[in-house]
Amino acid sequence: MSRQHEKMDQVLGRWDVLAVAFGAMIGFGWIVLTGEFLDRAGTLGAALAFVAGGLVVAFVAFTYAELVAALPHVGGEHSYVLRSMGSRASFFCSWTLVLGYVSVVAFEAVALPQTLLYIFPDMLVGKMYSVAGYDVYTSWVAVGVVAAVVMTWLNVVGARPAAVFQTVAVLFLAAVGVVLVAGAFVGGDVANMEPLFDGGWGGFLSVLVATPFLFVGFDVIPQSAEEISLPYKKIGEALIVSVLLAISWYVMIMLTTSSSMHAVDLAHSELAVADAVTKMFGHPAWGTLLVLGGVAGILTSWNGFLIGASRLVYALARSGMLPEWFGRLHPRYRTPANAVVFIGATSVLAPFFGRKTLVWLVDAGGLSIVVAWIMVALAFIILRRREPEMERPFRTPGGVVTGGIAIALASGVAVLFMPGMPAALTGPEWAIVAVWSVFGIPLLLRIPHVTGGPDAEHRLIEATHPAWGEKGVHEPPAPITRFHEEHDAALHEEAMQRMDDDGGPVAPDEGHRRHRSRRPRRDRPRSERSS
Repeated sequence: MSRQHEKMDQVLGRWDVLAVAFGAMIGFGWIVLTGEFLDRAGTLGAALAFVAGGLVVAFVAFTYAELVAALPHVGGEHSYVLRSMGSRASFFCSWTLVLGYVSVVAFEAVALPQTLLYIFPDMLVGKMYSVAGYDVYTSWVAVGVVAAVVMTWLNVVGARPAAVFQTVAVLFLAAVGVVLVAGAFVGGDVANMEPLFDGGWGGFLSVLVATPFLFVGFDVIPQSAEEISLPYKKIGEALIVSVLLAISWYVMIMLTTSSSMHAVDLAHSELAVADAVTKMFGHPAWGTLLVLGGVAGILTSWNGFLIGASRLVYALARSGMLPEWFGRLHPRYRTPANAVVFIGATSVLAPFFGRKTLVWLVDAGGLSIVVAWIMVALAFIILRRREPEMERPFRTPGGVVTGGIAIALASGVAVLFMPGMPAALTGPEWAIVAVWSVFGIPLLLRIPHVTGGPDAEHRLIEATHPAWGEKGVHEPPAPITRFHEEHDAALHEEAMQRMDDDGGPVAPDEGHRRHRSRRPRRDRPRSERSS
């Protein structure tokens, strides 16, 4: 029996979007690596390296912002590359990105118990075995597994509960940031910030090469575009704001931490930021608070990438590139439950492999994410050239020039993974990339060759129905202009209903005040057309 494509609930608001994107970019690295960064480049050197690294990511984020507003479909990159370059390029990009997302989800299940060791150093009980020289303990595994089950369950029961959790964790992170700034004024000393620059260009570049990997996470927002209840232009704007917030966060961490004690002392600290706040306030309880902030960073990153990975897998199944089982929504919660459980299972298994193995996985996944950035920027340029009249609620400043810069900068980051470079992948990490490719090749060859175009997904779904089973399971997305109009009409109706319920006058539609006319661009005055 055939069934129509089920729609996901639009439950994510403006703050939810910011919390998911910003939280995904803030993991645990800011606690562990800060001392090393300050020692390499000095206070201002490290801070400026994060500004420069943030600009690299910002160029890529601008291409995402235009595309997520123009093509607000679940799966993000999957839709952009499919429309611009066709089915097989889209699968390559999406399959590559799944590895990147899964690597983060799996690693956080290891990072959490590892972090708790700083608070509970005696928690290791029941040694099981060793993997790559790392001892695996029963208690350590139990913490990771229980947390993985809870995070998976949270995402199965709804995008809204997951977003609320993300918001609470991000607010705690913000409170930790306030504590750091206050500590810098209370117990910090400008003299401790010397040297402002250290290590010359070599020191600056050694920090710069690490920064793009700490900003990874803004790209999870396009994955859940169909669940966002915002005018599409606002989604693009929120994505850019999240990147700017992350840049501000990391710069603040460099400046406040360096004011606490000399760079040499920070360099020898295992948790520089925690030791810094302990020194500022003179009590170890404040250091524990900072570690809990690191735990919050782990959970927000974990949750954000679990949302992104599950929606990407769901989108692949909805287009017929993966078996239909992955494309089913939960009948009650309206979430891609099967995809969530599949991705969650990787985090349940991750603690059994130890920390070293997961470091290999996340390093390999980093290259995968950067490759996806390059393909999205290329898709941005192709669609600007091929479909200039496509409705774009958010238009990226600079147009194709911005896209070209994004490709160049992202390619430069990708080169850093190559042999002989600062972030070169090791043998085991290349092996992970190879194994993932081997699994993907049969799936890629099974996908019909469909060229890009506005109807690419329609043609792909028609071609893949016989390949994966029940005919009629998938329904192509609505034409994009109608999709925009239906969304704005729904927002208009909700706003009018709220005002009616309050007994007040019905105001003009807020959404339509913010948006341009929905006329095709060629029918608009030239003054309304941006480059």
